Amino acid sequence: MSTQRNRIITVANQKGGVGKTTTAINLATALAAIGERVLIIDLDPQGNASTGLGIDRRRREISSYDLMIGSHGVADAAVLTVVPDLYIVPSTMDLLGVEMEIAQQSDRVFRLKRALAQPDAQQFSYILIDCPPSFNLLTMNAMAAADSVLVPLQCEFFALEGLSQLLETVDQVRRTVNPTLDIQGIVLTMFDARNNLAQQVVNDVRTHLGEKVYHTLIPRNVRVSEAPSYGKPAILYDLKCAGSQAYLQLASEVIQRERQRKIAA
Repeated sequence: MSTQRNRIITVANQKGGVGKTTTAINLATALAAIGERVLIIDLDPQGNASTGLGIDRRRREISSYDLMIGSHGVADAAVLTVVPDLYIVPSTMDLLGVEMEIAQQSDRVFRLKRALAQPDAQQFSYILIDCPPSFNLLTMNAMAAADSVLVPLQCEFFALEGLSQLLETVDQVRRTVNPTLDIQGIVLTMFDARNNLAQQVVNDVRTHLGEKVYHTLIPRNVRVSEAPSYGKPAILYDLKCAGSQAYLQLASEVIQRERQRKIAA
């Protein structure tokens, strides 16, 4: 499936606690499980994706900070995770200072794009970028480098308000730095079928965004919440739990959309 250039997907939401990192980790794991060679770029200084994939801080000698400042490439920085064919460029707290370091550079928005355009990044069929929960220079770099944005959205009252802000951000990026950026899809997370409000949010989002919303609903699930503390994706920690099964369904939807996109192109 990866005879063409790789596919770069930014996983982003300006709001924290929506399942962004969990979605990035488990979607990447599911893609790797069906034979894709996948890379996660951990672009959040908190480094939750790195921790959730069992990358000890002592193994983060070369990180996404190094990609951003241009001192190392993907081949140097990528670390194999506990999942076969899934690699990660880990994050360190150094990322907190990177904005100050590159703020005056004319190419400050395109640092990550340049790193991912190098030949050593082409060995991966999918690259997923896990962003910080804010719109800053790191997120801007992720969107400038990406083909599309995947948006995890929590099934709660303020979800639509946050979503409209994010869609405005994507429009802004499209107008200024990446005219081909599109919305890969909206993933509804932390769904609780017993909660009437959650179902109302699902209905509202589907009404507003139609086909952009994935059919798969990611449920609230204790096993999914536990998995990062063991340094494993939920799919590896407990394959049979409802959350893991939902992420496998989501991966098959993503693949299906990719096939349709390639046929349309």
